[in-house]
Amino acid sequence: MPDHLLEKIAQLNWHLIQQQIDESGFSKLPSLLNKAECKEIIDTYENPDHFRNTINMARYRFGIGEYKYYEAPLPPLVQQLRERLYPELAKTANRWLEQLGHDSSYPAALSEFLDQCHSEEQARSTPLILKYEAGGYNCLHQDLYGKIYFPFQVVFALNQREVDYSGGEFLLVEQRPRAQSRGHVITLEQGEGLIFPTNHRPTAGTRGYYKTTLRHGVGTITAGTRYSLGIIFHDAK
Repeated sequence: MPDHLLEKIAQLNWHLIQQQIDESGFSKLPSLLNKAECKEIIDTYENPDHFRNTINMARYRFGIGEYKYYEAPLPPLVQQLRERLYPELAKTANRWLEQLGHDSSYPAALSEFLDQCHSEEQARSTPLILKYEAGGYNCLHQDLYGKIYFPFQVVFALNQREVDYSGGEFLLVEQRPRAQSRGHVITLEQGEGLIFPTNHRPTAGTRGYYKTTLRHGVGTITAGTRYSLGIIFHDAK
């Protein structure tokens, strides 16, 4: 992993990121990946040796597009992003559990968390790369693959909006109890990331914290080809 990328991750303002996550449920990351690293990840797409499974979204009525799950061992850039982003997010995940009246349960290291997944027969890798052509989109969904899941995931834009593609905004919809849903439309420039909830988040109410459910998707691509990298921290059955 290039030293400059390690430095970028180490220098992230996690106090601000955690504050944004607590207030809004999500937080944008600055451009962690440079153009060469984005291209390196995109170039893996055509090499079947990197992947364990390919999903045609239209076949399952997930949308229109394609995504591929990386096979372990993951490409070095993907593996290091997964390992290095996990520890600070685990701190936030445990704080969320405590706000909802539960004990902390997420270990400090990704390897320990994956051991928990594997003990529940969730042993298939889940980081993925997604490709959309013009007209493609991704329906609102959650990435839950078994009993154990991590409450955050991260998506990275791999090519340039309004240069390589148009449209394709990231969609995040929060379903609030006894209220209408709230939607967020988020744009990412090449190399930028977005931390967002996998399933639900705690929201402060008059009687303490309560859960709101979130789903995410991608708006319609109007021109070009859009690539993105999804970092999911839990493994799948």
